Amino acid sequence: MKMKQKRKNKSIWTLTLGISLVLMAFIACSSDDGDTTETETGGEVSGELHAAFAEFDTNETDIYLEGSNVVIETTGNPNHTTPYWGVGNALYVAPTIATNMTPSLIPGYDGAATLTVSSDPQLASSSTATSLGAIGISVSGAAIFNDQEGNGALDQAVVSLDYSGGHIGPAEYHYHLEPKAWSDDDDKLIGILSDGFFIYGRKCNSTGTYPTDLDASGGHASITQHTDETEYHYHIINEIYSTTGRYIVFVGPYKGTPNAIN
Repeated sequence: MKMKQKRKNKSIWTLTLGISLVLMAFIACSSDDGDTTETETGGEVSGELHAAFAEFDTNETDIYLEGSNVVIETTGNPNHTTPYWGVGNALYVAPTIATNMTPSLIPGYDGAATLTVSSDPQLASSSTATSLGAIGISVSGAAIFNDQEGNGALDQAVVSLDYSGGHIGPAEYHYHLEPKAWSDDDDKLIGILSDGFFIYGRKCNSTGTYPTDLDASGGHASITQHTDETEYHYHIINEIYSTTGRYIVFVGPYKGTPNAIN
């Protein structure tokens, strides 16, 4: 009886082991075939980061997937020279454009911010006007603002803008104009706006010249240097803005649903 019981137990153990191996193989195959990966915290993320995110300065930004969203964390600091770094800083450069700089300097403020957007942004049923404060994050790490300064037009603040169309105030360095530190009348990626759509320079990579089919927000759908598939994105509109003699990065309205930058 003891020998029969041992054989019976052995048969049950063998069957259990076989079932376990089959289940493990099935789970492994399911993981290989799916589009999800596991994060360090145990959650799942779907898809992959858009190729355009490779343009963002990794010293100033940290970009990662969280579920079906993309999280962009930034120091808020520009990665290029500007007089707003202040004398003595390695990135300081004497002002050549700004004739009346604001008294604030970058090292005196914490411009760190986080923006969470969908990894697959969609056009909204209605547009949304931009507001004061950050409306996007640039590839340099600094914030993007619209065409307003305080509660008025940008015209009066133009004298405080550096060669790259940026200044600091009230609490972070940011761009109002085409950022000439890396983009000047070309198709370079400027950054991402808070509705999840990317914004490029005045030219379109798909044609090599200024796009002629932009909507009222400066956007259209076409391929870019970062994708072979047609997708909606913005451009800096190729029209001199007011008395600035330069080009505003983005006036709006958003064509997608904006998210908070904080």
